[in-house]
Amino acid sequence: MADTRKTDTRNIALGKFGEDVIANFLQQRDVQILERNWRIKEGEIDIVALYPNGTIAFVEVKTRSSLAFGQPLEGISPIKMARLQRLSLAWRACHSRRWRSFQIDCAGVLIDKNGSHIIEYRANVS
Repeated sequence: MADTRKTDTRNIALGKFGEDVIANFLQQRDVQILERNWRIKEGEIDIVALYPNGTIAFVEVKTRSSLAFGQPLEGISPIKMARLQRLSLAWRACHSRRWRSFQIDCAGVLIDKNGSHIIEYRANVS
């Protein structure tokens, strides 16, 4: 039987790496990271970001180390998107400032065996 603790630790590290890559990707484009891993009972938002034009982006990041289960963005199901929409409403309710506009972005990170990675970023998917 496989040691699930080892797999869980690896998956957590993989996810954190992907989130770090996307946070850096956004910051290089003058996007401010407001929060990472904002969590309530119903779930978690990976990244909350503020675009230079005042738009708030709720970013879901999916990271994979191979294509065995498909492209990273294929892992973001309609159920996950609906949850992210509910979480974005909760985040806005918890932050009293009125935001000009908001959107949901999705990011996929595919890590190659040599350590390099490919980013696929889709803005305003909902």
